[in-house]
Amino acid sequence: QVQLVESGGGLVQAGGSLRLSCAASGVGAGVGSRGWYRQGPGNQREFVAGITASDYTDYIDSVKGRFTISRDSDSAKNTIYLQMNSLNPEDTGVYYCYLDNSYQIRYWGQGTQVTVSS
Repeated sequence: QVQLVESGGGLVQAGGSLRLSCAASGVGAGVGSRGWYRQGPGNQREFVAGITASDYTDYIDSVKGRFTISRDSDSAKNTIYLQMNSLNPEDTGVYYCYLDNSYQIRYWGQGTQVTVSS
C-alpha cells in the first residue's frame, strides 16, 4: 500500500519561507510524476507544482520564481520537496502531495497546513 507523508507546513509571516517534504513508501510499481496541489479557504484544490520521472518541472503561474520542486538525490528515499520563498497570504492552504505510479494510479498524502500571515 502506497503511503505519502507530508511535513514542513506551519505558520509564517509574509515574505518568509517554508520547505515541504513528501516521503513515499510502499511503492511497488514504478514511479511516474509527483507533485503538489493546494486548497485554500473556500477554494477548489489547485495544482501548484509537479516533477516528472525525467525531472521535467511545471508550476502554476502564481508561484513561478518563488517555489521550487525537487526530489531527493537518493532515489531509494522517494522523497520530494517544495521550497517556498517569498510567501504571501494567498499561498495559505492545505498542501497535498501526490504520486502517480507507472499504471497512472494517483495516490495522495493527508495534507499539511500552510498559513501565511500578513
